[in-house]
Order: sequence, then structure tokens, then C-alpha cells
Amino acid sequence: MRAPASLSMRLSLLFALVSLGLLGGLGAYLYHALGQQIAWRDDQMLQGRLERMEALLDDGESIAALRRRPLLYANMLGNRESLLWMLDARGVPLIEVNPPGLPVPELPPAPEGRLGEHPAAGSTRLAWRSLEHDGRRLTLVAGKTLDERERMLAAYRLRLWLAMGAGALLACGLGWVVVRRGLRPVRRLAARARTIDVAHLHRRLEANDETAELRELSRALNQMLARLEEGFAQLSRFSEDLAHEMRTPLGNLLGATQQALQRERTAEEYRQLLGSHVEEYERLSRMIETMLFLARTEQPARVLPRETVDLQGLADQLCDYFEGMADEDGRELASDMQGRVTANLDLLRRALANLIDNALRHGRSGTEIRLVSRREAGDWHLGVVNHGEPIPDAERARLFERFYRGDPARSRPVGTGGLGLAIVRSVAQLHGGEAWCESDAAVNVFWLSLPADDDDRVDSCPVRR
Repeated sequence: MRAPASLSMRLSLLFALVSLGLLGGLGAYLYHALGQQIAWRDDQMLQGRLERMEALLDDGESIAALRRRPLLYANMLGNRESLLWMLDARGVPLIEVNPPGLPVPELPPAPEGRLGEHPAAGSTRLAWRSLEHDGRRLTLVAGKTLDERERMLAAYRLRLWLAMGAGALLACGLGWVVVRRGLRPVRRLAARARTIDVAHLHRRLEANDETAELRELSRALNQMLARLEEGFAQLSRFSEDLAHEMRTPLGNLLGATQQALQRERTAEEYRQLLGSHVEEYERLSRMIETMLFLARTEQPARVLPRETVDLQGLADQLCDYFEGMADEDGRELASDMQGRVTANLDLLRRALANLIDNALRHGRSGTEIRLVSRREAGDWHLGVVNHGEPIPDAERARLFERFYRGDPARSRPVGTGGLGLAIVRSVAQLHGGEAWCESDAAVNVFWLSLPADDDDRVDSCPVRR
């Protein structure tokens, strides 16, 4: 596989191409301007020769006298590229200076004088004028071959090409030096980035000594590193908590099995041992199923089926389901939920059930548990209110983490393994919302937010305290 070109090389080549384009444009302009200037000078020279010939005729010189002095015109022109004709009315040359031996041009009358190309020979410029002299019609023609002009322009073109080639090479070399120097902060940034790995996620890229563009890039990368560090920290805590949670039932299974194998047991004792093992297996199975559920719900690309859910009907079903558990603790379940929300019914039912179960386990006996709903800033807020001990701020920030357990003094002896509220947060995030807890001296409220559609009803009830 061919290695990609470096950024320095690309910028250097682009700089050279831009320089070559600028030099080429400037050279083309200068070449065109020079060609126009030379052509204008030649035209002026040809018209001047016509004026001198006309002046000789006006001085009273006869044509016969002028024809007797042909060297006068040859010396006046002074080179082999210049042409001169004096033609009568039939186009017969009376005077001719024609070193290249070109044919006599056939030209239209031009009393005011004209400029043009030789009709029978390319690369020849002519100026002619028709006049009357001694009752005779004459045509004065002055010309010049363009070979000298073409040679001069060709030499100039060659110098332009050489100058543009040298300029492009020089621009490429200078561009390489400038780009290498300009990209030095990028190389420093890359060198610092190479020092960051899994074991050094706490390191950050220094952005104060960089350019404005790289400073923004460094800040964005530092924010990404902060998120990665937090993600690795959560993953590390999750691994430790998972190992701790699985170690307890596995330790129980291993200890009970080793103790049973120390001596012969009766069938009833083996039956009791297997029953105890089944409880531990069920505990492990519930934990694994919950972890699989969290993994499935947290897949970003997962398509979530949604439907319109009647909050009042859903709350009544949950209250009926948990009524027996509440009665055992002298609790009462009440619902003020109203309205309709677009959500996944199964996930929403499980999230609210976990919040009710959390209230039953951690709330104060003999108190009321109330399900409430409200709509704020376009979102539905669904909450479960229970009476219990105030939850410190530091603890509220971690309640929805996996395997986290609050103060054991505020909990029932049995537990859910610290995954109930983590499921609530996953369900909320899967719907585009969030989960949080509010706590004061009177009540604790666990909230679940869901985005509301335009066709959702806006009925809601405030929290009763």
C-alpha cells in the first residue's frame, strides 16, 4: 500500500503551483504587453517612412529623379527586413526596395493610409497610402518582415519559461522550509499526544503556547481525553463491582459444596444444599440478565420501537402489582400521573417499576409512595415520591451508577444488586432523557425525563409534599 504524502509535501507543492500560476500569469501579461508595444512601434515606424516619402514628393522631386537614386532609399531603410514600393495606378513598381524578394502586393486604395498584412506573404507588416502627384495616381507602400520580431519574442519566451521554472523550484524549496517551520507546533502536539496511553489518561495537551487553531484543537482533544478517562474509570469501577458481586454467590456455592463433600450426607441434606444452590444460581442469572439488558439498551444504533402510552393507566397497573408488597410494610401507593407520552411501553414500565421497588426498599415504613408527572420545557418528568432519610449530595450523584449501594442504614436487608437505578438511567438515555434524584428533609423524589412529542397531552400534576 502506497504511503500517503505528508502534509508538508502537499502544502509545498500547492505553494509551488500557486507561485507557478502567479508567475505564469504575470509572464503572459508581460509577454503580451511587449508584443503589443513592439507591434505599435513597428506601425509607427512604417507610417513615418510613408510620411518621409510623401515629403520627398512634395519637395518637387520628380519620380524620374527619385528613381535615379535607389541607394538613397536602401540607405534610408538600413536593413534587410525593411520593404518599400512606389506603385503606379496599374500596380507597377516605380521604386522598389525588396531585399527578401517578396511579390509586389496588390492593395486596395487608401487615401487616408492603412495598415495590414502582406496579402501574399505571411509575417510581413505593411503600411500604404494612395495619393495624386503631377496628375498621376501613386501608391506608397512601406513594409517590414516580422522575423526579427518573432526571434526577439521567442528569446523573451524562453527566458520567461526558464524564470518560471526556476521560480517554481525556488517556491517549492522555500515552501517546504516555511511549511516545516509552520507545522512545528503540530509536531509538538503529536509528540505530546504520543505520551498519552491507557496508563496515563490523566495527562493533557498543553494549549497555551500554540496558535489559535491548534489551541482550539488541543482543548477539544483535552475534553475528549477527560471523557475517555471518566469512561475508563467507570469501566474499571464496573469491573471491580461486577467481580465483587459475582464473588459472593460463587463463594457461597463453593463453600457450601466443599463443606458438603467433607462427609457423607443424607438425601434430605443434599436436597437442602441443592435448594440453596438454586437460590444462588437464580441470583447470578438475574444479575447476568440485567447486565445483558443494560448492554442492549445502551447500544447507540439500536432502533427503539415507540408507542403512545397512557400514563394514568400504566401507573394504576404498577400500583396494583406492588400493592401486596406495600401492604406488608404498612405503605400506601397513590398515583397522580396523567397524560400521554410516546415511549417504549416495556422499557418505561420496567423503569417505573424499579423506581417503585427502590422506594419500597429504602423508604420509611408506614408512609405513602406517590407517582407523579409534570411537563416542563417540552419534556415529560415522571417521578416517584417517597418519605425517607435525606440523601447527601455526594451520594445522589452516584445513585444511578451500576452496583452502587447507598447507606445500608437506609436500606432493607434484601437488595437488587445495585442495578435497579442503573436500568432507570439507561432507559431514560435510550429515550433521549435522563434520570436524577431530588432530596430534602421531607421527601426523596426519583425522576425520569422523556422528550414529549407535539401530540402528547400536556396534563400534569405537581409534586405533593
